[in-house]
Amino acid sequence: MIDTSTQLGRSHAALMKILMDAPELRDGQQLDAILAILADRRATALTDLSPTEQASLIAGRTRELLPSVDRLGELLASARTEGRRLTVKFGIDPTAADIHLGHAVPMIVAGRLQRMGHRVVFIVGDIIAKIGDPTGRVADRPPLTDDDIRRNMASYRQQAAPFFDFDRAEFRNNSEWLAECTLPQLIGVLEQIPLSSALQREDFRNRLGAGSGLTMAELFYSVVMALDSVAVAADIELGGLDQLLNMQMCRRVMENHGQTPQIVVATGLIEGTDGTGAKMSKSKGNYIGLAFEATDVHGKLMSVPDRLLPDYLRALTELLDPEIAVIANMMADRRIHPMGVKTLLASDLTGAIHGADAATAARTGFRAQFSRKRFSDVVDVAVIDRSEHAGTTIAQLFVEVTGQVPSVNRVRRTARDGGLRLVAEMSSGERESVSLNEDMRG
Repeated sequence: MIDTSTQLGRSHAALMKILMDAPELRDGQQLDAILAILADRRATALTDLSPTEQASLIAGRTRELLPSVDRLGELLASARTEGRRLTVKFGIDPTAADIHLGHAVPMIVAGRLQRMGHRVVFIVGDIIAKIGDPTGRVADRPPLTDDDIRRNMASYRQQAAPFFDFDRAEFRNNSEWLAECTLPQLIGVLEQIPLSSALQREDFRNRLGAGSGLTMAELFYSVVMALDSVAVAADIELGGLDQLLNMQMCRRVMENHGQTPQIVVATGLIEGTDGTGAKMSKSKGNYIGLAFEATDVHGKLMSVPDRLLPDYLRALTELLDPEIAVIANMMADRRIHPMGVKTLLASDLTGAIHGADAATAARTGFRAQFSRKRFSDVVDVAVIDRSEHAGTTIAQLFVEVTGQVPSVNRVRRTARDGGLRLVAEMSSGERESVSLNEDMRG
């Protein structure tokens, strides 16, 4: 139960009232009202929640929280009693120029902690980017030059700005302290960490077993990363679930330095937009970058598989669990169309990144393009000469000829879900259509 005496509770009551009317979410006043509520939430202080409620709100968006939710509640309570702000650490390595929505998941949670009154330190790993995070890799990565790193991190603050108030947060490079670290200091840190603790990692064992390269620098990446937590005296660190082992090493190194180990908040990894089951990743091309234009953010979110909607709503919006449950149930009962939910998701996230006006323009443009009365009126529609592709399957047309879909499996899944139709449009404007099954047959 959400306390309706709090700002968040009143917001929840208002949003639930709209949802109870089974709104048409593709457009109209009800959609605008929900978007306004969610926009307000991104700026609403959460200081009127009790420490227990605050801890629950954070835990609700977390896959692993160490050592426990109760310990987080105790830390939040003691900080309130003592009148001090907790230090919340979020770090990212500039191994690429784009920050994407997968990175945004823990940043959104960090933003909530900021709205609870705490200090967020956004750390760019300009030193450890030269090593590169080895987590989940099957081989060592090519080294980055200083110019590569500077170029990659040039717009990081701008890309992250929608999720933090940098007037109240700190933006730091870890070269500020790691560049000053001497060899004796580093040896002093390493001698307290058994080598066996690093070699217990499954990804390292797999690489060694396969004969792939594993450098000494990669072996001690998490130890060097832990010095960031020591330098800022982190109370809480946020990261994706794939960073859990690295963040646990931070706890160990902090304890070796006589500091209270940070609480680890590991958020889930969101699936990429292609629906293959792989996590969102630039290398797989299934990502949405925070630097993408508003029309691209909106359009790519409108194309995600229906089954991803609850996870995306939970990870990327300010909707609360009871609200997401209502939306999911309404979709299942066909009281709300999935395209309406996608419109809500796309409009909200585009608005968070680019502003409400840009989101409205992107939604209007998308609707204008895909609600034309005739396919021939649509701009940039693919045109295929049947004589040139007589022996080509429908899946191959989508993937290899037009490039509109990333994989044949994606086409098959869409067909299996009932989303693939063959539509014949006559010169008169009349249409005939037939649904295609998983074998691409009607």
